[in-house]
This record gives sequence, structure tokens and C-alpha cells, in this order.
Amino acid sequence: MRKQQWILGLSGLAVLLLLFFFGNTIPPGKSTPAAAATANAPAHLNTDEVISQFKRGLDTQQIQKIIQLENSVVRGDVRDQQIHVYHQLSSYWADTLHNAIMGAYYAGEAAKLENSEKNLTFAAHLLLDDMMSATDASQQHWLAEQAKELFDKALVINPNNDSSKVGVGVCYMFGNISDNPMQGILAIREIADKNPDNLYAQMMLGLGGIQSGQYDKAAERFLTVVKKQPDNIEAILNLASIYEHLGNKPEAAKWYKNALNYIQVPRARKEIEDRIKSLQ
Repeated sequence: MRKQQWILGLSGLAVLLLLFFFGNTIPPGKSTPAAAATANAPAHLNTDEVISQFKRGLDTQQIQKIIQLENSVVRGDVRDQQIHVYHQLSSYWADTLHNAIMGAYYAGEAAKLENSEKNLTFAAHLLLDDMMSATDASQQHWLAEQAKELFDKALVINPNNDSSKVGVGVCYMFGNISDNPMQGILAIREIADKNPDNLYAQMMLGLGGIQSGQYDKAAERFLTVVKKQPDNIEAILNLASIYEHLGNKPEAAKWYKNALNYIQVPRARKEIEDRIKSLQ
């Protein structure tokens, strides 16, 4: 999913959403990402391999800075020093090198040592965002494993956190970390059935419906979301795209027109307007 984007805000991300929804949505009868991943199982990356891959794109000065940070822990209060170093690495990768994945990874490493539910879930959701937008299957698998580990640790602290439970389910559904993605779907569905107002769970089940080609069920989930959040642009665009694929042009046009109420980016608006014209 960039490939089924996370629940994104509008502003400058509207164009990104449109590029996904109009460029990569799965038409009926085609293979789903899950089926493709099963047929072509990705090679599993370990963390050292991931870090090495990202380091290859850096210059000498940047590499030296990272090595300096990695080697900066000395004797003494090693745990607190390591937490500080992980935060520095997270900031350097994310803010200076503009690498969100490594920034999230090191935020997660710090959170493991801090053992704070808030920090664990924050880092886990960052990794989950990266997983949902990843286009490389092996990288997606690695991100899912990292996020799940953090969610699992957070659930040890607070077993009743439904958001973390949904997060684990999303890892199973979209991260290819299990041969049985239903393991994730059932866990999320349980939460949505218990609390229909859990819009995070509803969104993820909607995206899962798209992935599996169950468009009618996906539409039901997104309709539940827009009833509570009329300006949820991702749910709106998903509904428009689903109805278009189902051949329901009036409903598709209706939801594309609805999207125009919340999108100001010229390129995004033109994309939607052209889509509406094609449905008339």
C-alpha cells in the first residue's frame, strides 16, 4: 500500500494519495498483493543488511558521523547513554538524511530501553507507516517484524490497548510475516465488532478488503468511517475508487466530488476533476 496508505492528513499529501488510488488500486479479478507475495516470497532481510543498504547511499562525511554516534557509548551508565545515542541516530537519519525508516527504527531501539508504552507505540506506528508505503517486499517484511516487536512489548505493559492490537493485526495483514493473514484480520475484526466506533480498526479492515478484492465489504467499512469523520479524505477516495471498479459510476462520481470539498492542491483537484469527467 502506497499500496493502501495509512490514515493520512490532507495538505501536501493529497497528491500522494491520488497517485496511489488512481495508479495502483487493484481491479476486480486481478491478483492481490497478498497473493503475489505468497507466490513470490520475499527474501528476509536482517537489520544489519537493512542498515548497510541505506548506508551505501551516503557520502564519507555522513558515514563518519554515523560511525561516531554508533561508537560513542563508553563505560558508565551505558543504558542511559545508549538511549541518548539512539535518539541522536534517529534524529540524524530522519532530520538530516531524510530517511524516515531508519529514523523510526532507532526511535524504536530507544523505546525498547525506555520501556515506555507511549514511546513504544509511537515508534511502532512510525514503522507501520513506513511498512504501508514500502514497495519492496523484503523491506516491508522487515518493517512489519520491527513494528510488531514494539507493539508486542507495549501490550505487555498495557494488554488492553486496542490500538496496539490493531497494529499487530496490520503487521500480519500487510507485512507478509505469516502464511495466514487471516490471523491479523480476525484480531482487528474482533476489535471493530466490540467497538464499531474504533475507526482505526474500520479503516484497516477496509484496506484489507481492497487487498483481498472484497470491495463491497471494504466499502461498508469506509462508509462507517465517513459517517463519523466526513472529512476523512482517504476513506472518501477509497469509496470513489471502489465504486468505480464496481462499475457504479454515479456513486464513484459522487464520492470524487465529495473529495473536492477537502482538497486544495491544484494537481490533485485536476486529477479528480478529470476522473469525474471520465465517469460522465
